[in-house]
Parts: sequence; C-alpha cells; structure tokens
Amino acid sequence: MKANQDRFIFKASLLSISLFLMMAPQIASALPLMYHAFKGVQAAGVQTLSTIPNFGIVAGLLISPFMVRWFHEKATIIIGLLVTLIAGTFPMYASAYVPILISRFLIGLGIGLFNSLAVSLIPQFYKRDEDELARMIGYQNVMGSVGAAIASFLVSYLVTISWHAAFAIYLLVIPVLILFALFVPLPHAAAARQTNQTETKATGSHQINRPVVVISILMFLVFTFYMPFSYELPSLIVNEGLGNASTAALIAGLSTLVSIPIGASFGFFFKRLHDRIFPLGFVLVAAGFLLIAVATNIIFLFIAVVILGFGFGLGVPYLYNWLDWAAPEQSLNLATTIVLVLVNIGCFISPTIMDALAGAVGHGTPRGMMVLSGVAFICIAIYAVGHYLHVHRTQANVAGDSRD
Repeated sequence: MKANQDRFIFKASLLSISLFLMMAPQIASALPLMYHAFKGVQAAGVQTLSTIPNFGIVAGLLISPFMVRWFHEKATIIIGLLVTLIAGTFPMYASAYVPILISRFLIGLGIGLFNSLAVSLIPQFYKRDEDELARMIGYQNVMGSVGAAIASFLVSYLVTISWHAAFAIYLLVIPVLILFALFVPLPHAAAARQTNQTETKATGSHQINRPVVVISILMFLVFTFYMPFSYELPSLIVNEGLGNASTAALIAGLSTLVSIPIGASFGFFFKRLHDRIFPLGFVLVAAGFLLIAVATNIIFLFIAVVILGFGFGLGVPYLYNWLDWAAPEQSLNLATTIVLVLVNIGCFISPTIMDALAGAVGHGTPRGMMVLSGVAFICIAIYAVGHYLHVHRTQANVAGDSRD
C-alpha cells in the first residue's frame, strides 16, 4: 500500500474528487442568459439555481455517514460522482424550471455524499508521515478552487453557445470517476463497519463547545454575504456595460485563481501575522465588495476582485484552522460537519436574505447588493478585531499572573 500511495496517479486520483466541491455555483455566469428563459420566474428564483446545490450538499452531508456504514467510502464516493454527473448535465437538454431546480438540488446531494470524505480519506493513507499528510491536505484545500477556476473558464466559452451548454462542465466528472474507481483502493464494507464500530466505542460521546458554535455562526454569515459575489457580479457586469456573460465568467475564474496561491500559502502568512490574519482578511473582503460596488471599468473591477479574493483566502482558512484548534479532539468530525452544514445553508438562503435586506433599505440593484455585503463584512471585521484584542488581553493577564 505504501508504494501505491506514493505514486502520482494514486495521489491525483485521490485528490481529483475535490475538484467538484466548489464547482456547483460556477454556472452563475450563465444567469443573465437564463432570466428570460423561464417565464413567470422572478430573478431570485433563477438565482436559486446557483445556490440550491448548497442545500443539497447539506442533505448529502447528513446522509453520507449512513451510506458509508453500509456501502463504505469508495462505493459512497462513486455513487456521489454518478449522481453529480447525471444531475449536473441534466439542464443541457432540459428547459423547464422545476425539473432543472430539482436537478440542481440533486447535484448538491451528490457532492455532499463525498464532501467530507474528500478530506477524511487523506489521513487514512498518510497519517504515519506528518510532512506528506500536511502536503496532501494543503493540496486538497486548493483543489476545490482549481475546479472552480477550470469551470469558470470553461463556462466563459460555453455561454457563447447557450446557457444549456454551460452545464457541460459536469462532464468533467467522467475522467475523475474512472481515475478514482481504478486507482484508489479502499477496504470492503464489512471491514469498514467493524472499524466504525471500534472507533465509536473508543471515542465515546461527542460534544461541541462554545468556540465551535461561534465559528459555525461566523461561517454561516461569511458565506451568506459572500455569495452575492457569485450570483450578482454577472448582472453587475452586464447591466453596467462592463462586459458580457463570458466576461463575468472570466472574472470569476481569475478571482478563484487568486485565492489558490493565497490559500496554499496560508501557513507562510500565519507564521508572520498570527491572529492578525483574522481581522485583516475580512477587512480586505469588505474593501473588495465596496470597491466592486463603485467600479466603473473592467480593470478597476478586476483589482477589486483580487483584493476580495486575497482577503477571502486569508480569512476563511483561519476560521477552519481555529476550528481544528478549538473543537474537542473526539468531536472534530462532528464539528466539521456542523460547520459545513451551516456554510451550505448560508449559501442556499443567501439570495432570500439579501433580497429581504435590499427591500428593507431600498437598494436592490447589483451594486446595492455589493454595498450590503461590504457593510456586513465590516461588521465581521469589527468582531474579528474585538476577538483579537480579547484573546491577547487574556494572554497578557495570564502571563502577568504567572510572573506574580
């Protein structure tokens, strides 16, 4: 097994399933072409096509443990990939809103079946080599962004054909399905059930603590107010004459590319900035949204998107690292699942919340939505500053008491 896990084809096959974790919303660039395709459906309903997969992911996350118990990891992942392929490509040849909406939910369900497994499988193979484990986890963290970037660039071309063609990005599941099925060996279901029973007895009861609750709420808010960047940016670009749907997809792809090296270099930044990354990251996200709201040309918009991507690439990994430090060791999987569920609920209900807020303040335009998100991230950054000061004041007091 050791020789096998050192092979490039094995590593590529294991990591490849993570390509689809952030791909579902990437069809948002096709939304301007879809607003007139569904008669009687409001804009928020069409935008839901880009966010409802997150609701499906929640369902998949909840179902996945039961699937693993009876079919084990490999079969669960293969089933998830098949559902993703079939549901993802369904809108290529469908035109009715409701069936497409259902297929978008199902693609989320498929992704949810292997979402947590994409992370938890890596320690199974590399837990005895800390350096290689850290390296593989680092690669896994950026694979979702790589997949999203690839999808964005493909969509930038496909939307020039039709909005139906944009959904061809999910044909990428086929080579990944073949690679994973052929080159990632995993134990059979019977052995898995015995292992799961042993681990359950060993770990005992699971619980979450206050930091896990705080982090979960923060992640819910972060993704609720970040999602307008995905589903409102195409409308802003088209409505303001800054470009077309293809331009929007290219900008989205470039923003994702920015977050890849930032996320991969998180350890470098954390070593030098420590907890200051928390407020700094979300100050940059807030600045990015506000600059997008006032952008008057595509170059200015691109600079704003880079700032936004840089901040997001610092702030979100910090929250995941905080979760690793703060969650009870025996409950880390439970804590991670809770966070992932709230993240995806936040993504799903984002259009509804943003529409309600926009209605309350009278700013329902894409620029107004960007301002609302910018203000929300200013509030999150203020909390981050308060958290930073509180932690360091507490540490200083503890150090002072120890000297006394």
